[in-house]
Amino acid sequence: MPVQKTLERVISKAGLGSRTQARSWIHAGRVKVNGKVIENPDHWIDFDRDRVLFDDKPLQEKARVYILLHKPAGYITTFKDPAGRPTVYDLITNAGTFVSPVGRLDLDTSGLLLLTNDTQLAERLTNPDHKISKTYQVAAADPLSDAALDQLGRGVELNDGPTRPAVVRRIGESQIEISISEGRNRQVRRMIEAVGSNVVELVRTRIGTLTIGDLAVGKWRELRPAEVQALRGRN
Repeated sequence: MPVQKTLERVISKAGLGSRTQARSWIHAGRVKVNGKVIENPDHWIDFDRDRVLFDDKPLQEKARVYILLHKPAGYITTFKDPAGRPTVYDLITNAGTFVSPVGRLDLDTSGLLLLTNDTQLAERLTNPDHKISKTYQVAAADPLSDAALDQLGRGVELNDGPTRPAVVRRIGESQIEISISEGRNRQVRRMIEAVGSNVVELVRTRIGTLTIGDLAVGKWRELRPAEVQALRGRN
């Protein structure tokens, strides 16, 4: 069975830029397929048959890059923001190639954000079928009772269905550490609301085997090969 993707995804997944950038390059006539300029970003590409040129050069995938960023609160995880808010890309301007966030952290959430151009690894980490845990430290507005922690651990009912059981550990009267294996929109915040409180501060500290360690807020580093292999589930 042929492997097919739209032209904009082919350009983006090669690590040249975001899908928005890819669309603009395609509309500008910078991309050829089998010698013909294609200006439709949704044109289907067959990897076994089609030859793609960008600025008259064969499209080649960039070397795989894996970046661990300690995202500050107040930054969004999109490439550009129409409202002019700072984005995580402002913090990794010298990364050397385009990378995409693996999952998202909302504006007010800080902590571990992984960015990469390795789409297979990104799919493994974000697909809930793989049950990769994400761990957060939560400061709630009100003290959290043992009953509330037990409820979080068993799973709570949200407007998009019940959550999976979570691993919950008390840190303080109104502080907990919680690990979930899903990635719904604002899930941890909604889980805390479901037990009668609100999140004051939310920090992601771990994805699978990868921890944020002592990386300073706003700084980033490349992953070590052993870290990448561990995320892939290999020793």
